[in-house]
Amino acid sequence: MNTVLLQYAVEVEKTGSITQAAGNLYMDQPNLSKAIKTLEESLGAPIFKRTPKGVVPTARGRIFLEYARNVLAQLEEMEALYKPAKAGGVEFALSMPRASYISYAFSLFVKRIDRKEGMNLWLRETNSADTLRDVDRGEYKLGIIRYKPSAEAYYAKQAAECGLKTELLLEYDERLLMSQAHPLALADHIEPGDLLPYIEITHGDGSTSGHREFKAADSPPANRIYIFERGTQMGLLHENSDTYMWVSPMPPPVLRQHGLTERPCADGNHRYRDVLVYRNGYKMGKWERLFLEELEQVKAGLMGKI
Repeated sequence: MNTVLLQYAVEVEKTGSITQAAGNLYMDQPNLSKAIKTLEESLGAPIFKRTPKGVVPTARGRIFLEYARNVLAQLEEMEALYKPAKAGGVEFALSMPRASYISYAFSLFVKRIDRKEGMNLWLRETNSADTLRDVDRGEYKLGIIRYKPSAEAYYAKQAAECGLKTELLLEYDERLLMSQAHPLALADHIEPGDLLPYIEITHGDGSTSGHREFKAADSPPANRIYIFERGTQMGLLHENSDTYMWVSPMPPPVLRQHGLTERPCADGNHRYRDVLVYRNGYKMGKWERLFLEELEQVKAGLMGKI
């Protein structure tokens, strides 16, 4: 079977569009459609079906594409054996939730890369569904998903259906992140009701934790500021001593850098799991292993908070 046709099919799956895939492959849309049709005829079954939202794999097509991606990955590994090592070969891609302990480990990982080698690093902060899709399509080699323990069965099933392996990274109770000048910063015990006079900062797109998925039309029972990227939260928390935010455990250096503190809260509804996902059979390279080493070191510094 022509491996070029496999590449065409995988690109169509990734984009969900014959037109977009043709553009990415620098070819005409009719020629790509003809190539996909030729491939389907050789298999004796359709790989894709058209929907109002684009093209999606059929049930058989999904299985075929799974094999196609594996074949292409193996070919790439075989070719790499005969290619000389070259500068600029550091490739790393991670899809993850918004979590300062993970991004801090990523920063330490970057420090360990020799600048002379060059690098192409990708770090995407998004929700669990998108992360599963990122890794399933091969766009990211590693992913980290976040969910409550009660959703374990659902996410285990979703990962299995995508052909992904899962490993528990961290299970924890979310903490309250606030300015060192916050009225509750030195409180030994905080109840949910104690938070009512203050302003909660939360991500408006629901990319971190399920209980924070609110829309502008909702009428939440408390004062909230909705943000859509993580950088803003540090400045808001530091400059506004009446704000707080629910977060995963924070590395001490990050707290010191921004003049913040974190406190536990007597609310049993904030238990979460962060889980590593990657394709079944994928052998991690040097850079994935190096990142996970840094992540383990950062986690070790959080153990007293979990």
